[in-house]
Parts: sequence; structure tokens; C-alpha cells
Amino acid sequence: MLDDRNLSDYNPRSRYNVSMRLCSICLCAVAAVAACMPIEPQASGSVLYVYRLDEPAFIELDADLQPSREIPFAAPAGCGFGGVFPAPRGPLLAIELNCAFGPAVMWLNTDTSEVEQPITSSDSHFLAWAPTGDAVYLRIDSINRPRIVRLLVNGSQAALPISDFTYDVAPVPTGGDFLFTFSQGMGLGSEMWYARRDGADVEQIAADEANYLSLARWSPDGGKIAFIKIPDSATPFTVGELWVMEADGTEPRMLAQADAGHGFAPAWSPDSRRIAFVARENPNEPQANESAAALISNLYLVNLDGGEAVRFTDFGSRRVESPAWQPGGETIAFTAVVDDRMTVFLKNVLRGDMQQLPIDSICCAGWLRR
Repeated sequence: MLDDRNLSDYNPRSRYNVSMRLCSICLCAVAAVAACMPIEPQASGSVLYVYRLDEPAFIELDADLQPSREIPFAAPAGCGFGGVFPAPRGPLLAIELNCAFGPAVMWLNTDTSEVEQPITSSDSHFLAWAPTGDAVYLRIDSINRPRIVRLLVNGSQAALPISDFTYDVAPVPTGGDFLFTFSQGMGLGSEMWYARRDGADVEQIAADEANYLSLARWSPDGGKIAFIKIPDSATPFTVGELWVMEADGTEPRMLAQADAGHGFAPAWSPDSRRIAFVARENPNEPQANESAAALISNLYLVNLDGGEAVRFTDFGSRRVESPAWQPGGETIAFTAVVDDRMTVFLKNVLRGDMQQLPIDSICCAGWLRR
């Protein structure tokens, strides 16, 4: 399991650690937090999963947000739980483990409860799902011969002719095009490129000499790209910036300050009008630059039509992270951490109703769309 010592020992000078820094999720034990008002059941067609750390298992929630099914899953010996990435469509959850030999990606079929490790010959690091849910983008063999591959869930794979320094991939919501972002090393900033024909035709759409352009996410309608700027420095966890630009890279504009370095991606609303993101509440606390446990944060919402970002949660001295917007709905699931313990909440954007899920020791909420 990841801990603050692992994260503080991160070496930003290693080109391979850039993406690990962006994808890290700090997992701790969990405690109960005060119950809140009930919210409406989840929208038809979407299923919510959470991960329980004590008696490790993935828990499926029914339409009334009650536990309906458990799928046992424990990290193998020598590996720690790193993150969960639901497919945009279909039954699969991608799971990244942090092992002694490097990262390893597995996927869980929530229909059959079967677990598979598609890459066994080398390390594998999760980058993104294809929009159809039938393939993933991975960086594999990062020490010996790093390369980016598109791996179909049926097992076939193809290496993509893009930079092996790539740390971020963001597929366009429709079609096979994608963004990829890479850095040549610390102090050299980063570049974002648009790729067509599986990377055979590429075009630069953004570059920044002072920041890592990271965690790019397309709006559901494909018209805009949101991303986080992380200062290109040796500080593991910093205050960054939430930006948005048009699909072709034009009209970039900063929306708000955002937490940076923990891997909390911006979450688009289903109507492509709003973005939920994690903002740091103690930007002047030096300890929070080095330790995830010292972070104080909340979720904020910003409307793309204008106006300042507004606080969506108000958890005082706690840590709030990993917003996951319900497909086709107005509910955001997120994890709250207090006293080194985690739990999952859901909050309705329109009414403000909030509910704590009735399960101890959980994190990593994710919606599957069937």
C-alpha cells in the first residue's frame, strides 16, 4: 500500500516517475464521519462501486445506494493497492498495483468476478480507457524498453509510435484519436500533442516550459479539454492550476487554482458545462508540500460560462479527493479523509443533499455505465 514515506521519496528527476506522481492515490484506513441527508438513487444505467480496505473487496451499490454484492480482491504479496479506473462503458474495472518490480495493471470483470493481468512479461502502468471500454492505453516495460501500447481486452495489443516519455493519454470521446503529453525531463516543461491514426499523424496543441500539463480530460461533448498545470519543480505536492482550452488547443484560460501532484483529475459534468476539482485549502503549509497526510482540501465547482469557482464541500481540516461525476446524473461521489481514515460520500449538485455510504473502510468510488 502507498504511504506518505513512499510519496515523499518520489524523485521528480526520474522521467519515469512523472506519471507515477500524477497517478498516485494515497490510501489509508477508514473511519466513520457524521451521516448526512439522503440523496436520490443513482441514475438508471450507472452502477457505483467502492473498494473496501478491511476484508478487501469491491462493493456494488444498488439503486438505493445499499451494498448489494461483494467481489473479493486483495493485492498480491509484495504489491500495494494503487488506484481504480472504471471503464467508460461495460463491466470492467482497471486496477493498478504498486509492486516491488514496478506498477502492474489488472482488470476485474464485474459481471463474472474474474480478474486478469493482461501484461505479465513486464511492468505496466495505466494511462486511459478507450471511450468504448474495449481497450486501455498503457505504458509498459518502463525500465528496459518503455513504450505506449493500446491493449484490447481480448488480449491483442499494438505499440503506438509516440514518445516513450509520455505520462498522460486522453482519448477523444468519439473515434480513435487521442491526446498524449510528455516531458523530456525536469526543468524542461512539457508538451501536449493530438494524435490521429493511432499516433501515425501527430500535431502539437500546447506546450509549457515551466509546468507539467497533466491529467487532461475531454468534455463529454468533445468540444473542450480540461487539464491541471503542475509546476515543474522538485516539490512532490504543490498548488497548481486548472485550465481549459478548445479541442484544437486554442483559447486556453485558467479557471482556478487546484491541488497538484496527487493525481486528482478534473471531473466534467455530463452536460459539459461544469468541472469539479480538488483545491488545496492550506497552500502556505510547507508540510503539505511533502506529505499527503498534511493536505487539507475540498471539492470546488466552476461553471464554464463564467464566474468564480465555488466550494462544493466544506470538510474543515479534512482531506477531500477524487471526484467522480455520475454518468447522466447530478451526483458526485468522492472520498473524504479525516484522522488518516477514509469514507465515501455522495452529494447532489442541484439540491446540495449529501449522504455517507453505509460501509466502513472504503475509498475509490467509481461509476460503471452498462
